[in-house]
Amino acid sequence: MRLTPIDWSIVAVSLLVSFAPAVWLARRAGRSTAEFFASGQAAPWWLVGVSMVATTFSTDTPNLVTDLVRQGGVANNWAWWAFLPTGMTTVFFYARLWRRLGILTDLEFYELRYSGRSASWVRGFRAIYLGLFFNVVIMASVNLAAAKIANVLLGWPLAQTLLVCSVINVAFAATSGLWGVMVTDFLQFGLAMGGAFAAAVYALRHPAVGGLSGLVGQIDPSRLAMLPDFSQWDVAVPVFVLPLAVQWWATWYPGSEPGGGSYVAQRMLSARSERDAMAGTLLFNVAHYALRPWPWIVVALASLLVFPTVDDIRRALPHVDPSLVGHDMAYSAMLTFLPEGVLGLMVAGLLAAYVSTISTHLNWGTSYLVHDCYRRFIRPGADEAHYVQMGRLVTALLMAAAAGMTLVLDSARAAFDLLLSIGAGTGLLYLLRWFWWRINAFSEIAAMASSFVLAVMMFALKARGWDVPSHVTLLGTVALTTVVWVAVTLMTPPTDHDTLVRFYRRVHPAGWGWTPIRATAGDVMVSDDLGLALLGSVSACACVYGALFGTGHALLGHTASAMTAFGACVAAGLTAWYAVRRVWRQ
Repeated sequence: MRLTPIDWSIVAVSLLVSFAPAVWLARRAGRSTAEFFASGQAAPWWLVGVSMVATTFSTDTPNLVTDLVRQGGVANNWAWWAFLPTGMTTVFFYARLWRRLGILTDLEFYELRYSGRSASWVRGFRAIYLGLFFNVVIMASVNLAAAKIANVLLGWPLAQTLLVCSVINVAFAATSGLWGVMVTDFLQFGLAMGGAFAAAVYALRHPAVGGLSGLVGQIDPSRLAMLPDFSQWDVAVPVFVLPLAVQWWATWYPGSEPGGGSYVAQRMLSARSERDAMAGTLLFNVAHYALRPWPWIVVALASLLVFPTVDDIRRALPHVDPSLVGHDMAYSAMLTFLPEGVLGLMVAGLLAAYVSTISTHLNWGTSYLVHDCYRRFIRPGADEAHYVQMGRLVTALLMAAAAGMTLVLDSARAAFDLLLSIGAGTGLLYLLRWFWWRINAFSEIAAMASSFVLAVMMFALKARGWDVPSHVTLLGTVALTTVVWVAVTLMTPPTDHDTLVRFYRRVHPAGWGWTPIRATAGDVMVSDDLGLALLGSVSACACVYGALFGTGHALLGHTASAMTAFGACVAAGLTAWYAVRRVWRQ
């Protein structure tokens, strides 16, 4: 396909509108690292929330959802739907704690919570490990999805796509800092969602689909089910039981970190108050799980009727590099049926989604490498202008590294599985370190090291033909990693008492886990109500799942089920709102 002048005009206008905030806010971003990396800690809740959800909406997301649906049906989306409890516990238990720290990046947490050289080592190591290596893999998976879409719609080779995208993203991220990234996210999210809904509408209009009724009538009902078939335990366990019982609290994945972290923590730290941090994170989770999934799922289901097999996709896209073609390419293939003008809107939406994600990862990764590594350990004491300039330079270098990594990835699903396995077993520590004083820097080191070593071992064994289901290896990694870090915690000296007292007075963590420190802190401030936080997180999860299922049943024509789900959504939503209001009064 080739875009017409009308399509290109729509893309150009969207770029100009999106880039305007970056230019407007460039001077403000250059004032200091606090402005460049944390928007001066003055962002309102609505901007915080929309920026988060825009960041998690990228070109690889519809590809990943399409891959999941085509290979395992709608229920296969529990691979990421199961992370909702992670997000809601962050809203009610951790968002206010992060904002109370008043820091620039979440890695500063380590030298506030722990003591000694081990605390500094963890901060420096994670700055490089997450900011460089982990971050580059994430951006590469997003680049790969963009390259596949550009190859289908524009006929561009991989190198051309990477060059154009690199220039656009570096211009956005290096110019405006976090303020520009967040304001641009707000504009781009509306554009991206508009494109996603347009793609779903035209997918249903395809003659092979015949609208919603045709889709429902032709697709195997088992593929439409939002819950797996529990009579097939070997399918239900890895698809539903394990993700909802273990994965959400045990694994670390960017954007769905137990306790918050990475760019989610960055947004909470950029909020102007504790209330804004909490409300923004709540908005993010509602939009992420209840608003976005179904347009992608509808296109994925329609693609099963238009392109039943991967060979059908290859035949429909003879100009596309065969090595890029897989089930995830079905989403891109469905876009070829969009008419003039709508295709331009879709390309503009995908470009907006791509830029919002990459620019966030560039700013977040750069904040780690410059603020938590370069400024902390290599060149402390320089003026703010120097660190901002270094931030802009590192932004460009990170984008170049991500472009290089793109050449070795096969699919978004492969990157998703790799990142999940590397973070397996560390999640419980990230939840408990706020509520158990005994956890120390050596606990963090042990968890990271054991999780990484076990993940590498599992991948090596699989490469040699060791045929063990992924959910079994995940459970094994979680169990072993947890045993290792708990044992190391109890065997190593605790954090310095004065450091713990200062941390407690600053954050006021609740629960029995801080009883020994609370007794000596001499601080009478009332801690948060953990029972109220639990009520809020559980009811908010029920509300969002009710909205998700209600929308799905309504689309599939299951009126009674849709009404039941929406009723549960309203009841749970009122309970969650009660909890939110009570928390804000505290």
